[in-house]
Amino acid sequence: MRARQRGVALISVLLVMSLALLIIGGVLRSHRLLLQSTGQHLQQLHLRQLGMAGEILGLSLVKAQQTDSDRIPDQVPVFDVEDAQVSISIEDLAGRFNVNAVLHQGQIAPVTLKRWARLLQLLELPEWQPKQVGALRDLSQLRLLSGVEGEQLRRLEPWVALLPADAALNINTAPELILRTLDGVDTVEAAALLRQRSTAPWSSAQAFTQDPLLSGKGLSSHGLGIESRWYRITVQVTQGQSRLRLATDVERDPKTRQLNILQRRVLPSNSNETAR
Repeated sequence: MRARQRGVALISVLLVMSLALLIIGGVLRSHRLLLQSTGQHLQQLHLRQLGMAGEILGLSLVKAQQTDSDRIPDQVPVFDVEDAQVSISIEDLAGRFNVNAVLHQGQIAPVTLKRWARLLQLLELPEWQPKQVGALRDLSQLRLLSGVEGEQLRRLEPWVALLPADAALNINTAPELILRTLDGVDTVEAAALLRQRSTAPWSSAQAFTQDPLLSGKGLSSHGLGIESRWYRITVQVTQGQSRLRLATDVERDPKTRQLNILQRRVLPSNSNETAR
């Protein structure tokens, strides 16, 4: 009887020990996961802080612009901070096609509609018929138009901006594809215009349309300009295998020249929002 009792007691002790080991193992696993999560959170917080520091530097470069037609370096040399690399790019959003120019309430200039149709053609997108739906605040609102799909919007996004309807296209910062939306400008001429612009930016929209490279095309200066008030500052922080991309859109007040942050977003690392 005593031997049987000792056997039962031993089994009870083993069961209690097994249960205790399971509980301890679970606690250790939870603790390890908590440490990993905390470490990742701290690393992301560190990347975010470096991204904000890069944004401040980008804002200072935009603030240093004396007039709206001054050129801003679109790429800042990569610099190292502690064990991370920070790169900053500044894009003039007025160098993109302004979608609100074809969606605002009121009469839309035929030349603007032609440029819109040409952009869609160059991007091999359907001929979306713009409707007077009012100014957009987010490109996804184009899904309200018939036949617009998500993949098509992703293809369009790097080339368009949502600015006030009267914002002019900055011919001194527009990329080649956007220059090709202008009447009669082909790939060869657009490339030649970019080469000339790199050393001698145009002093006015009229000077651009009268440029010898565009002689005889009768290019309209409607909707064209050489000034900018809207910029996107993109900061990329790389630390080992971790990466963060922060995009900040800013607008300069035309009267006070103060910068207002319109939106700030953390972009996926594979985003093509600033592709050119």
